[in-house]
Amino acid sequence: MQIQRVDNSTLYLVAALFDQYRVFYHQPSDIQLARQFLQQRLSGNESVIFVALDNQNGKTISAGFTQLYPLYSSVRTQKNWILNDLYVEVMYRKQGVGRKLIEAALQFAKEAGATFIQLETMQHNITAQRLYEAMGFEQYNPFEDELVYKIKV
Repeated sequence: MQIQRVDNSTLYLVAALFDQYRVFYHQPSDIQLARQFLQQRLSGNESVIFVALDNQNGKTISAGFTQLYPLYSSVRTQKNWILNDLYVEVMYRKQGVGRKLIEAALQFAKEAGATFIQLETMQHNITAQRLYEAMGFEQYNPFEDELVYKIKV
């Protein structure tokens, strides 16, 4: 499994996964919309995307992705990151792909001078919560229907 940062020239590696991610959250499938949204984020330097790639019989398969958005603190005068999206293709789940993507995000944030990454997840997403907590994320300031996690990098 290889983790790679996505840019506009490699956007095709995550567009279908991003569409599947949106469908998972009850949005209609629209691959063109997914591609356009990601292209706008990357072109405007508004997000950072990592993709997990697997090689099967000489064919590259996108196994999962994560997308980070900047989070600015005026008080701390710092730029930190929100891990906004994490999605792993069904056939790659429970194989450490999500962990590897989060590790890449943590390394990126640390090298960029951030002090933390935060994320939110739905209360019913127990699988994701277990992963986040196992990696050291700590829950804080829970909302009524979401849990927010933050980890120092």
